[in-house]
Amino acid sequence: MKRRRRLSLVRRLVVLHAVLSLAVLAAGGLALSLFFSQQATLRFDDRISQDVLNLVAGTSVDPDGTVDAPALTDERALRVYSGKYWEIASPAGAALKSIARSRSLWDAPDIALPPGGSAILAKSPGHPVFYDGVGPVREPLRIAAQQVRLSGVKAPVLFLVAEDRTPIDQDIRTFETATGLALVVLAAMLIAGVMLQVRVGLRPLFSLRREVAAVRTGKSDRVGGEYPAELAPLASELNALVAHNQEVVERQRTHVGNLAHALKTPLTVMATEAQATPGALADVVRRQTDLMRQHVDHHLRRARAAARPQGGGERTEVAPVLEELALTLERIFADKGLVVDWRAPDGLYFHGERQDLQEMAGNVLENACKWCRGKVRAEATAHAGDQLVIAVEDDGPGLAEEDRAQVIERGARLDESAPGSGLGLAIVDELAKAYGGRLDLGKSALGGLRVEIALPRAET
Repeated sequence: MKRRRRLSLVRRLVVLHAVLSLAVLAAGGLALSLFFSQQATLRFDDRISQDVLNLVAGTSVDPDGTVDAPALTDERALRVYSGKYWEIASPAGAALKSIARSRSLWDAPDIALPPGGSAILAKSPGHPVFYDGVGPVREPLRIAAQQVRLSGVKAPVLFLVAEDRTPIDQDIRTFETATGLALVVLAAMLIAGVMLQVRVGLRPLFSLRREVAAVRTGKSDRVGGEYPAELAPLASELNALVAHNQEVVERQRTHVGNLAHALKTPLTVMATEAQATPGALADVVRRQTDLMRQHVDHHLRRARAAARPQGGGERTEVAPVLEELALTLERIFADKGLVVDWRAPDGLYFHGERQDLQEMAGNVLENACKWCRGKVRAEATAHAGDQLVIAVEDDGPGLAEEDRAQVIERGARLDESAPGSGLGLAIVDELAKAYGGRLDLGKSALGGLRVEIALPRAET
């Protein structure tokens, strides 16, 4: 199952602010556009309603009941399909019976009635009704229609004025485009501002994280610095927790040391007595005493590693430890003419105690020197994920794949003729696991066994 990615606090605040800002700006932009569109349309309606009033005011009725249209001075009404049209008509069911019309209509059909026909105009006589329509050349029109009762005319008279509304539509689109661009720029500025605000506001939190990391990696023994009132109690509690952990570790180490002295003294007495009294029984006692001492050391190491908190501040440079071990083992196995080829970069640190690193690397190197024919190679490298790997290879007989898991078991020995208790690799495996690492066995490029110890790496 794919692990869900956690959203950071900074990203959470920025995203929340961005969503709210965009929602508010979008709503504001929509409201502004609707308001501008409404006002532009109202101003346009006022203008064509004046044309309707002028048309009504200039219309006269002859004694015989003939309606005479006024001579309007708007030149656009004289040009064919100019976009400015007027018509005087009487209702004839769902259609119109034209009385007079502008020259600009030419041979086009009558101006369209509003939805609902002339009945809508009859409901509000003397008041213009505004609606949209389509002109002779398919241009969008804004139409004002008004029903009027003229003296001397029995039937009601309809006055209609229409004008191309393309200019106000263009103004509305221009306004919406300019408003949209302005709001986008404003949104970008607001988001940038909140990012800066969050970064500055949460800077003490980032500083606290660095301080905690410094304590974890051993660069510092406590959380220092001045923090705001909201974070100061947290820093104090962290320092108290670190002090408590250190106290627990020291107490456990004291108990482990006391136990070591309590057990080793009787074992030493037994070994001394066995050595002073030669015989078969003494040999058995001496061998078993040595084995018991090795087991005691093994379990004391396990107890010490288990008592150590993973967030401790110990750090050990790897190169000096490998150099010291290589020199010691070359002297011990001088009869083989052995040279340990070790490599480790400067500034590579193990996140743990020097004694434990010596224990793990020493056991593996000693095992390689014991079984090699003359070549041992050790290399420490930094790996991703805050880990380091110590790889030890030899040119000895190696191990079959089915035997590799067995030799890690406590006390397991594949060759009883070789000296040792069978605890070496088991100790390394348990110490590595106590640090959250691992021990791997494989085939060496030199022909023998390759042992890899993966351990936590401390920051430089």
